[in-house]
Order: sequence, then structure tokens, then C-alpha cells
Amino acid sequence: MKNIILVRSAARALFGSGGPNYSRHFSTAAIVKHVEPRYQHGGSFYWRKMSSLPQTKDQDSEEDKKKEELNNNKNNNNAVISSYWGITRPKIQREDGTEWPWNCFMPWDSYPADVSIDVTKHHVPKSFADKFAFRSVKFLRVLSDLYFKERYGCHAMMLETIAGVPGMVGGMLLHLKSLRKFQHTGGWIKALLEEAENERMHLMTMVELVKPNWHERLLVITAQGVFFNAFFVFYLLSPKTAHRFVGYLEEEAVISYTQHLNAIESGKVENVPAPAIAIDYWRLPKDATLKDVITVIRADEAHHRDVNHFASDIHHQGKELKEAPAPIGYH
Repeated sequence: MKNIILVRSAARALFGSGGPNYSRHFSTAAIVKHVEPRYQHGGSFYWRKMSSLPQTKDQDSEEDKKKEELNNNKNNNNAVISSYWGITRPKIQREDGTEWPWNCFMPWDSYPADVSIDVTKHHVPKSFADKFAFRSVKFLRVLSDLYFKERYGCHAMMLETIAGVPGMVGGMLLHLKSLRKFQHTGGWIKALLEEAENERMHLMTMVELVKPNWHERLLVITAQGVFFNAFFVFYLLSPKTAHRFVGYLEEEAVISYTQHLNAIESGKVENVPAPAIAIDYWRLPKDATLKDVITVIRADEAHHRDVNHFASDIHHQGKELKEAPAPIGYH
């Protein structure tokens, strides 16, 4: 009898005319009221049996949701993240109307190099600090020549991994000094960071031309780790000597790129087409060659040479860099 009453209550709950909310409420109340004691205490099977149809639907919907999430995750993993909270970068075009292909630099970061600069200039070492910096660079030059010999591309690549460090270290330490002392730096932070970024673009260009192998990559990691920490301490102890050291390092870079150009002109190195990144960065003609790239890189190194010798001269006068205007915008 009780079972018949229970079935009727369930039927009313499912097919009654009280509306969906009333039916749900009534069915629950009716079932709880008429459930026998054995089902009240151990009724997990009973509840599963009575509600198998809606639970199956819920399970199916949950499985569908999980499948959709997995598909969305797969699509998201394959998709390129192109915006930050819905803020997308506007489309940028070259002067000829074609789309700008680079994310590593923008058109306003590109420039025509000033190749009229004197590449033969040399700062004669006078003080003990100058001589120490000069001889240290010459010693490093001997080591690099012994290892690379006439592999000009590999030599240039290694040189740029080192040359990009001093500007970043100097700019970082000046930035921290400005924060500590609540004072401006005369634009020198930006000037030194521009130098570091320019050297990095030299490296990105050389990597396109020279595909480094595993032991050259290992050498780069080791040299950069040692040089960064050494130069960091060096700059803390004596900024004037550190800048003089970089000035002489850039002089050697000018010499290295001059030898590279001579090798191209003599036919020892093939004058291959310029990489696309170099054409856009230095605004070179579309038919530019390796010779054009090396020429503009050498001009950049000559500018870095003069900037660092100038910074060292400021310190030699007993002044701080902020007391002299920084040479910003020469590249």
C-alpha cells in the first residue's frame, strides 16, 4: 500500500499541473514523507534510482562542458595572444604601405646610420686608469683572435653579446642611484640603455647571418655570466675607468668590423644579401648587402666609442654624468 502511495506521489510530482517549481517542491516532500525506514537510513541506492534520469542529464551536460573546455584550451594553446585585456596594438605599416613585420622594434626605433663619423679616432691613454683599461681590452682582444681567427661573423656575434652588457649595467646603476638620491641623471640612463638596445640589435642581425652551434652558444653563456658580474663590480668601484674600458672595447669593435669589411671586399667573405631585420632597422635599401650592414654597425660602434670616452672624461673632471647633457638620439 505504501509503495502504491509513493508511486502516485512521484507521478503527481512529475506530471502534475502545479508548474515546474511546485512540482519539484512537491515531489521532494512527497518522497521524503512516504519513504520507508529502510530507505531513509540506507537510501543512497534509492535516491540514485529515483533520480537517475536527471542525474544522467547533468552528467552529460558536465561532460559536454568539460569537452568544450578541453577544446577551448587546445585552441587557446595554438592561438597567438594578441591583446592585453582587449587592448590590441594598432596595425603599423611601412612607408610603402606594407605591414610592419617586427615586434622586437618599431618604425620609430629605426634610423639611417651616420656613416660619416671618423672610424680611425683613438683616445690616447694618459692616466693609470686609462692604461689599465686599454691593456685589459688588448688582452681580451688577443684571446678572441686566437679563438676565432678569421671567422669574422662568429667573432662579431661574440663581440655583440659582450658589448650589450655595459650600457645595461651602467643604465641600471644610474637608475638605482636616481631613485636613492631623488635626482635626475641628465638623460644618461636613456643614453646608456639606448646603447645596450642598439648592441642587442647588432646581435639579432648577426644571428641571422651566422647560425651559432652549441659550443659557441655555451661560450656566450659563460662569457656573459662572467663579464656581467665583473663589470657590475667594476662600475661600482670606478665608473670613470669602466666607461674608459668600454670606449676602448668599442675601438676594438671598430677595428674588427673594418677587418670584416676588408675581407668582404677582397672576396674572402661572400657579400650575401642583408637580412630583412637589418634593412628595416637601419632603413637600408631593399637590395642592401652584408657590406652595407657591416658599414652601419661599424658606425654605431664608433658612436658608442665616443659616448663612453666622453662619459669617462666627465668623471675625470671630478663631475657626475648629470652635469653634462647626454648624447641622446644619435641612433
